[in-house]
Amino acid sequence: MRADQVEAAWRILMPVLYVWNANPPGDFANYAGGMWGPDSTQGLMVQQGHSWPSPVELGERPKG
Repeated sequence: MRADQVEAAWRILMPVLYVWNANPPGDFANYAGGMWGPDSTQGLMVQQGHSWPSPVELGERPKG
């Protein structure tokens, strides 16, 4: 992108970021980086008959 395009993109985006920062959702299921997501997602998956595979440590081979 050219510099003027980047600046235009930030002019469009910054008001949205300011509003989100000033009005954080009270029920947003956030989680720490490096995690597999909030616990509430497991309940949603189970309701639909699905599940996430269990996390595997790097370098560890799945059993089976």
